[in-house]
Amino acid sequence: MKNRVLTVAFLTFALSLPAAAQDGLAVYEANCAVCHEAGLDRAPDRTTLALMAPDRILYALERGLMVSMAVTLNTDQRRNVSEFLSGQSLADFTRAPPESAHCRDESAFRAGVPDWQGWGGTGLGNTRYQPGANAGLTAGNVSRLDVRWAFAFPGDIRAYSPPTIANGRLFLGSLGGGVYSLDAATGCVHWFFEAGAGVRSPMTIATIDHDGREREAVFFGDASANAWAVDAASGEMLWRTEVDAYPVANITGSTVYHDGRVYVVVSSNEEGAAASPDYECCRFRGSISALDAATGEVIWKTYTVDEPTRREQNAVGTQLWGPSGAPIWSSPTIDPVRNAVYVTTGNNYSNPASDRSDAFIALDLDTGRILWSRQMTTGDAWTAACRLEDKTNCASRASPDFDFSASPILVERPGGGRLLIAGQKSGVVHALDPDREGAIVWQTRVGLGGSMGGVQWGSAADSERVYVAISDIRRIPVQHAWATEADPEIGGGLIALDLDDGSVQWYTPPKACGDRPRCSPAQPGSVTVIDGVAFAGSMSGFLRAYSTDDGSVLWEFDSVRSFETVNGVPGSGGTIDGAGPTIANGILYLNSGYPNGGGMPGNVLIALSIDGN
Repeated sequence: MKNRVLTVAFLTFALSLPAAAQDGLAVYEANCAVCHEAGLDRAPDRTTLALMAPDRILYALERGLMVSMAVTLNTDQRRNVSEFLSGQSLADFTRAPPESAHCRDESAFRAGVPDWQGWGGTGLGNTRYQPGANAGLTAGNVSRLDVRWAFAFPGDIRAYSPPTIANGRLFLGSLGGGVYSLDAATGCVHWFFEAGAGVRSPMTIATIDHDGREREAVFFGDASANAWAVDAASGEMLWRTEVDAYPVANITGSTVYHDGRVYVVVSSNEEGAAASPDYECCRFRGSISALDAATGEVIWKTYTVDEPTRREQNAVGTQLWGPSGAPIWSSPTIDPVRNAVYVTTGNNYSNPASDRSDAFIALDLDTGRILWSRQMTTGDAWTAACRLEDKTNCASRASPDFDFSASPILVERPGGGRLLIAGQKSGVVHALDPDREGAIVWQTRVGLGGSMGGVQWGSAADSERVYVAISDIRRIPVQHAWATEADPEIGGGLIALDLDDGSVQWYTPPKACGDRPRCSPAQPGSVTVIDGVAFAGSMSGFLRAYSTDDGSVLWEFDSVRSFETVNGVPGSGGTIDGAGPTIANGILYLNSGYPNGGGMPGNVLIALSIDGN
């Protein structure tokens, strides 16, 4: 009787919807509900999807993670299901902040020397180290950190892009495609820009000569593989360049400015799209390009693998291509001493596996010529099909998915030597000599490794140690579904390694989740370090401050809560993943909410300062 009442109620609800929404409901029930209504963490249900904006759902279906699942849907069906799930019209939805959220005092802006630039913080080495005078925080006062203000990204369930900070302003993007300049002290909005595609890329700011006029420009990339420059003072677009036209190409790593050029790396969602046996896997290839910072003109572009050609057909007769893949997920590192730019690469997607996947690559800044490459895992041709029951589009079941998503860190040693350091999803941290064509100096295992294991988004280094957060998420496959769940008992930990020899200086184990739902102790997010303190988040939603002396926990903050926001948008925190905190002038800025890998959704940027003042 209960089921009959629910069925009648559901039919009554369905028949009350407009025709387009009824079609969206029908499409959802026929194609999506089998995963999304099965209680899977990786596949959010309608309650969670209703928090998303319609354009974000549409993007996921047409260019993002759901592209292979939506390949049989036509344009109207994809739009209708997006509007049905979000409850909002694509034509009417806007991310523009309300007038009440805008700053009242709009004084002239000059960037000066940024307080935090792009992914790496200060300098060009991607160390994520903020010196004491710039940080404004110490080991003695971090225990007094409290919420100063919070800003919510409308229509989003993930918060990723870390802010660049310059002269009292923040510059950052959102997964929904909104780009914001916020006041660093209060969170009010100086300007808003609509990019039209998600912006996960951290931003870089520099002074350029644009059309014969000096301009302060903010550079960033989007999820459709476009690079942008906008005026830092007003948000006016200066130029846009399509860096890669491949349908599932995107830009996740920070754009990096150096000496009149902007360096842009490209990754993709194709390893997810290739899960379908009907998908012609695979033709994307990672790349890095140098653009003229004043005009956006491409000066050079270098691919990580050779151009794919037709190979064999798979078991269901779909044409296969290769080589492919080796995306660049992370931010490049500039080395003026060697006139080089360094990147780390992801895995191949199809056979034949190449020799520049899962590797460090050094390129000439002027020409893009590859100077040297050092591969860390061979034969790693992997797609999402490798973890599904239907492995038709898995090039090799032995492939471990040990790509790099962490940026290389360039450090100088007191004796004059230099090191290039990055952790890998294999669970190994590698230190190379950039002055001897990437010769291996030391290698230290810190984790078990895995598809979402080892070192995920990156580490931080001061003058003595590199601080490494361990992911080691154990992915539990869900039967008959594309989704996976995270094991709530496995993963996490923070470890400090000596820069000179990679020896373990201390290790702090993870903290258990208890009965918190959608939780994992894993720590896939990147680390940020100041004098005496390393900050690292967790999939549990906690940010913790660790003593750099012995790894003891000095302070912790639970971000899984609702927040009253300065822009009036409902805000909530969740899993801390992706980019770690950004710190400058006594304020710590933290993104909270990242449901990938089985985590908790969220949509807030939180500013914390001493006693919230």
